[in-house]
Amino acid sequence: MSSTTDKVTGKVNEMAGKAKQVVGKATDNKGMRAEGAAQEAKGKVQSAVGKAKDKVKGAVDRM
Repeated sequence: MSSTTDKVTGKVNEMAGKAKQVVGKATDNKGMRAEGAAQEAKGKVQSAVGKAKDKVKGAVDRM
């Protein structure tokens, strides 16, 4: 995946995860809250990977 794709996918997963956590909290569904937390964490990792790819590309371009 490209860095942009990683960052966008990451943000989408973060938002979906946060929404699942809110729904889980509102409905007292611990499974939904846990699933949301996991999805949010996955999104944060994806975003970080995208940012890292940008930094590597920037370093390579300066060579």
